[in-house]
Amino acid sequence: MRAIKKVKKFIERSPNSIEGITFAKLLLALEAGKEFPTTELYKLNSHDFDLAIELLQDWRIDCFYVGKAKAFDSATRAKNLS
Repeated sequence: MRAIKKVKKFIERSPNSIEGITFAKLLLALEAGKEFPTTELYKLNSHDFDLAIELLQDWRIDCFYVGKAKAFDSATRAKNLS
């Protein structure tokens, strides 16, 4: 499963968790082409940090991936909940 899908599912499962909020902020920053503080990634546990790095790699490789739009919607909904 691609990182974008993993992150989307994570955000949908836990939109109000620290990790869910961090992933949502990261996705929104990537989509908008804005800066994201790497210090936020360092607060994640090892597994979630690796997922964030995997997301960055996938995003860089394929910035036009169709699933990106769905994940972006999930991130926007999660942001609006908090």
